[in-house]
Amino acid sequence: MIIVTGGTGQLGRAIVENLLRRVPPSRVGVSVRDPDRARDLEARGVRVRQGDFADPAALRRAFEGASQVLLVSSGQQGQPGVRLHRNVVDAARDAGAGRVVYTSHMAASPDSLFPPMWTHAATEAMLRESGLAFTALRNGFYSDSTRFLMGDAFRTGEVRAPQDGPVSWTTHADLAEAAAAVLTGAERRFEGHTPPLLAPEALDLTQLGEQLAELTGRPSRRVVVPDAGYRAGLVARGVPPERIEIMLGLFAAARRGEFAATDPTLAELLGRAPETMRGVLARQLAEA
Repeated sequence: MIIVTGGTGQLGRAIVENLLRRVPPSRVGVSVRDPDRARDLEARGVRVRQGDFADPAALRRAFEGASQVLLVSSGQQGQPGVRLHRNVVDAARDAGAGRVVYTSHMAASPDSLFPPMWTHAATEAMLRESGLAFTALRNGFYSDSTRFLMGDAFRTGEVRAPQDGPVSWTTHADLAEAAAAVLTGAERRFEGHTPPLLAPEALDLTQLGEQLAELTGRPSRRVVVPDAGYRAGLVARGVPPERIEIMLGLFAAARRGEFAATDPTLAELLGRAPETMRGVLARQLAEA
């Protein structure tokens, strides 16, 4: 049985839906904090059990009979996040799972300028030391982030943000489909971390603004805001200090080229081209 943690979250739910296109529902289980949110999956034959990363006993029960466990990153940073991930790995081992698949990131490194990458790198190191077979999905940067990073550009055409760099934006939908392919082993089995799972193009905010302008017919303007000014604006809005460091780290890492790679592996897993940012922006405009 394949157990998906966070099976009601945006990525986890999409992975479950893709698994159900590949294997019978009896081979799929979800570990979720609130089982009531997964009752529709249960009605379709998916095993639903309560599980919380902070509750090892609940995790062991949720993972009972697992052949593989998909660990969707908790989103908590630093050592607290790694401890939660370790609880999942330990419970997977106790349950007899043969492999843990982890949603990591293309830029996972202890030397990254983007703080969340430290947690991904530490989790990968913990997985290597666990003795379990594992696959770390080196996912690209979620394309949904562009809606926030571009601010009022969808209304005004003006992109105001610190200096950035090219990013290989990828969609939750494409990454979920690739994760299901890896979990079912239908296309290719990966040991350790995968090659980066990326779209075929890396675009900066200037280029995204230009694409948005083509879609809207409004002119685009890129305004580079100094890091200090951007920080001051976030402070004035009451953004927590830790969140500010993460956001500024994102721009610094992009400037250094940490997210600029491209790679064919995602397209190979999908058997098609990943969704382009032009398509993502068109969809975001339609939803605005």
